[in-house]
Amino acid sequence: MARMLIVYKTPEDIEAFTRHYFDIHVPLANKLPGLRRYEVSRGPITSPAAPSDAFLVGTLHFDDMASLRAAFASPEGQACGADRLKFAPDPASFQMLLFECIDQFVSP
Repeated sequence: MARMLIVYKTPEDIEAFTRHYFDIHVPLANKLPGLRRYEVSRGPITSPAAPSDAFLVGTLHFDDMASLRAAFASPEGQACGADRLKFAPDPASFQMLLFECIDQFVSP
């Protein structure tokens, strides 16, 4: 599995950000080819060490990194990127991480 994790900082206009994210961006992202699951955080985001400036976390699941990259190279992916510029135009207002996951394991 591969994941895209996007951590958005608290926006200046929380209501406008939230409305755009859920009414426009999420429906666009749900059209990404190969998307297996889309999770969005709910409620406050905290850190064990200190208060967090994170407001919302989106996690997109794909079969592998090739599928993830292909999704964002598609017309739907390009539309998501263009839309992100409307509600989070400043690159300093979010962090985007792409990574592959190993199978979950439990120690004996």
